[in-house]
Amino acid sequence: MTIRIAAASVLTLAVIAAPALAKQGKVGLWNVTSSTEVVLSAADAATLKKAGQKSAPTPPMTLQMCMSQAEVDSAEPPHLDKSATGCTTKTTRQTPAKMTADMICTGNMKGSGSIKINYTGNEHYAGTYNFRGTNFGAPANFTTHFKGDWVKADCGKVKPYNLRTQ
Repeated sequence: MTIRIAAASVLTLAVIAAPALAKQGKVGLWNVTSSTEVVLSAADAATLKKAGQKSAPTPPMTLQMCMSQAEVDSAEPPHLDKSATGCTTKTTRQTPAKMTADMICTGNMKGSGSIKINYTGNEHYAGTYNFRGTNFGAPANFTTHFKGDWVKADCGKVKPYNLRTQ
């Protein structure tokens, strides 16, 4: 179960680290915060209950990212490195205020997901990422809520994300 939560966290970081890759955002330093809720199988929930624990969302995690001009100008969907995740992403709808994308994973994680992002100007976004499938053969079902807030134009020591297409 811990492996599934860790894998969900890694995939979540990949998703939230680049939501501005849809002709949105602003060059500079961003704070990105996320929290993931893993939906457990009945057996896993019973195991936790037996141990006196309960399933809860992960504590919110904040990281900083630096958006480059190339990312702001890109019309690519949120970037996931297919060779690392086994996932491909396709934008299904894009407007100045919203973006939705579907994801299909065929690597160690197998299944599908959806991403929804709402933009509030060029300095704020919020969204959700849902995934249902398997992770290393075990059932995986989770939802991540994330938001990004522009901090300032100077990224300091934070390096820009390496923009790659799938």
